[in-house]
Amino acid sequence: MRPKRVLLEFLQMPEQQNIEYKQSWHDDYLKWVCGFANAHGGTIFIGKDDDGKTVGVADYKKLMDDLPNKIRDVLGIMAEVNLHEEDGLYFIEIITPPYSVPISLRGSYYYRSGSTKQELKGNALLEFLLRKSGKTWDDVARAARHACRY
Repeated sequence: MRPKRVLLEFLQMPEQQNIEYKQSWHDDYLKWVCGFANAHGGTIFIGKDDDGKTVGVADYKKLMDDLPNKIRDVLGIMAEVNLHEEDGLYFIEIITPPYSVPISLRGSYYYRSGSTKQELKGNALLEFLLRKSGKTWDDVARAARHACRY
């Protein structure tokens, strides 16, 4: 968990590469968690508007139980889920670290680019999977040539 001073400074930042604000939770936001895991990591705040102002989240107790398990069960990763209170309103912080292996959500791969979530397809997906596996196209071509000789 972040120290309170660091958290307050962090919360004054606009949405960007590694920060996303959502007023309430929808399971579709697992795509954002997946995108952060595949990029450089990031934090989603549930119960904040687009400007980072706390609006509160009513079902915070249920979400605090459900979110860690849902992230683990659906994405196969661990994220830190923290509850915070500001001016009598509760909000949730979901900290997703970057992962060295590709993370998918039901067979689709997402990546955080700028302040957007991108679904990776076609050549972008192939490049991403190669990079995460530590390989290049040259490695694949070399292996294919080697396999054809035998």
